[in-house]
Amino acid sequence: MDKMVASCPIPSARKDSLSAAIEALSVSTELVEEELKPYLDTVLNVAIERKKGIAEQVAESGILPVLAQILRRKSTLTIHTVRLVAELARDAPVKDQCFDTGIVSALVTLLLSQDQDLLLYVSQAIARICYDSNLQQERFLRLGAVPRLASVLLRHSENEALRSSFLLALCNLSDMGEEDASMLAWEEGAYFSDRERVFRGTTRYSFGFSSAVTVVRLRQTNGQYSVTVEVLQRCSTLLWGANHGRHAGHHLANLTHLGSCPKLYKVFKCSVKNIPRNRNLRAAVFHTLL
Repeated sequence: MDKMVASCPIPSARKDSLSAAIEALSVSTELVEEELKPYLDTVLNVAIERKKGIAEQVAESGILPVLAQILRRKSTLTIHTVRLVAELARDAPVKDQCFDTGIVSALVTLLLSQDQDLLLYVSQAIARICYDSNLQQERFLRLGAVPRLASVLLRHSENEALRSSFLLALCNLSDMGEEDASMLAWEEGAYFSDRERVFRGTTRYSFGFSSAVTVVRLRQTNGQYSVTVEVLQRCSTLLWGANHGRHAGHHLANLTHLGSCPKLYKVFKCSVKNIPRNRNLRAAVFHTLL
């Protein structure tokens, strides 16, 4: 029977189930997998409910290195642990400790897995850790996360849930993503070469005169992946018509700074070394070796 590496004391009945589970995990060095799973499930259920203060409690408990150890062992507990990490990674107290505790490197290694359910939770964890954090994005880039994400995406693009999650992870690595994957509806565009694939994500809930379209292009050349992420602004015909004086009585701010755009799209590109902080209109390119 596989073991972790001093037995933990039986949690006191006076403690609530979450505190007891966290304490058990924090001292679990000789527990077999069957004994660990109920504790992981307890913490996971509370994390899914988004109970206030759980991220702080987990971060202060010291169990994150234990979770990283479980991930590296690749046991029957791996998928439960990855799912737990993905839920906890929504909040800064846990997100900020993922690199130093070894969770980030373990997640990158797990991208080599063939288990699509496991890969789904791994990509969710990566997307949430990277969201709105340049430091975490840089760490994942240095560990080679992009070529592995691209490889899995191209291999399993027919899996809609997996495709959506991996595309969000790539977008968040470029600092142009969304916190919630459900905000974007993805579809694969037409492609004329086996070396290039294009995916478009549109906002599910759009209000007002404009909306955003996210375009992810993947190219593979000589064993090298190039991933381009662009966010384009799409404006309604009413807005553009009003701006050009086609609808009398409407007075809107001048939009000439957007330029002439027959298809109502405008792309603003910049170097990956100088990504602007305006999250509405920007683009980034990753070049990395497998």
